[in-house]
Amino acid sequence: MPRKHLSLSLTAILLAASAGVTQAQTLADVPATQGEMVITAQRLLDVRTGRMIDQPQVRVRDGRIVEVARAGAAVPEGVRRIDLPGMTLLPGLIDMHVHLDVEPTYGGYTGLQFNDRFWSMLSVAHAQRTLMAGFTTVRNVGSDAWNDVGLRQAIDEGKLSGPRIVTAAYSFGATGGHCDSTFFPPSMNQRSPFNADTPEEGRKRVRELRKYGAQVIKICATGGVFSRNTEPGQQQMSLAEMKAVADEAHQWGLKVAAHAHGAAGIKDAIRAGVDTIEHASLIDDEGIRLARQHGAWLSMDIYNTEYTQAEGRRNGVLEDNLRKDREVADIQRENFRRAHAAGAKMVFGTDAGIYPHGDNGRQFAVMVRYGMTPLQAIQAATLNASQALAREDVGVIEANRWADLIAVAGDPTRDVALLERVPFVMKGGDVVKDERAR
Repeated sequence: MPRKHLSLSLTAILLAASAGVTQAQTLADVPATQGEMVITAQRLLDVRTGRMIDQPQVRVRDGRIVEVARAGAAVPEGVRRIDLPGMTLLPGLIDMHVHLDVEPTYGGYTGLQFNDRFWSMLSVAHAQRTLMAGFTTVRNVGSDAWNDVGLRQAIDEGKLSGPRIVTAAYSFGATGGHCDSTFFPPSMNQRSPFNADTPEEGRKRVRELRKYGAQVIKICATGGVFSRNTEPGQQQMSLAEMKAVADEAHQWGLKVAAHAHGAAGIKDAIRAGVDTIEHASLIDDEGIRLARQHGAWLSMDIYNTEYTQAEGRRNGVLEDNLRKDREVADIQRENFRRAHAAGAKMVFGTDAGIYPHGDNGRQFAVMVRYGMTPLQAIQAATLNASQALAREDVGVIEANRWADLIAVAGDPTRDVALLERVPFVMKGGDVVKDERAR
């Protein structure tokens, strides 16, 4: 999208605890440190098994989980306690597709009234809203001017509040394609500095972006909705170009995400070795089969049309963009249903920035409406997302992972809409939000 616009299964731990010999018990014997606390709740969702664990007790040290046991398990004296009666603990949520330096209230040409650094400033508030919504990790798949890299560094240094960010920096693709600058006449000489029109140019772009802070590579395989002079179904990078990008990125240990609406582009992206397919709006049966065969993850943003159709014109979005948005919306949602029913691997990705940041949780209910159970939707934003990121420090509540926790009043596996308003958020053992009713 253009800018203007280690670990143990919780269930295994608890079963072992009932037998009297546990990793948790061993860890419990380790002397407490100043940075230790215990969190209790009415229940905890084990996202690996889907089981609800009654009366859990999560022990945290220096920002990481050291044990998960039953409430009442021995802990050293003086350890700080956080009790969440009547609440359900879940892992901090993960959104695999956001644009933190994009503000949806400016569309089309209306953003040109601002200085380039305006977007950098807005990204700070957007990150804070995202964290307050319970999303403790996000993947920022495309930004301008290295905004996401600077934001990640400031958050990691403790200078700003926000989620853990996996940064793509600039997304790139073909000259004149969705990732290029397509809104201006030739006299303005506007272009992306990272266009790639040959396999070798693609390899070089990977190296350049990684050099300056990209942790995932984002390419645009097809046209898009919110660019000008492109159509979502158009393939805009060749199989050879995408394969060169994927091979180079994987050599450096980086994952690759491909913006791909059209069926042909989706299939070539999967054949090229791309790890996640973004949007996947027009995916066909062969594309679903290839995704399953190659293990590619689908990240389908099926919520945001509600916002774009209701507010887009007021925000300055051009009619041609709104037309494309209308044309793909229902098709994408039905293809989400088909892909999920066929067993394709799915992650939670919303395209936040197309709609207001902080509303990420509204997509859960739409995923359920189009075929997922509440548990499956939650797993897409926790366990599945952590696997797609190849990270073993987020996404599950278990020993050695970051103490990224959220809590809601009630059972989200029965009412997934509870995740639209998360009252308690912890990131790395720090309580960043506590708005429980008193």
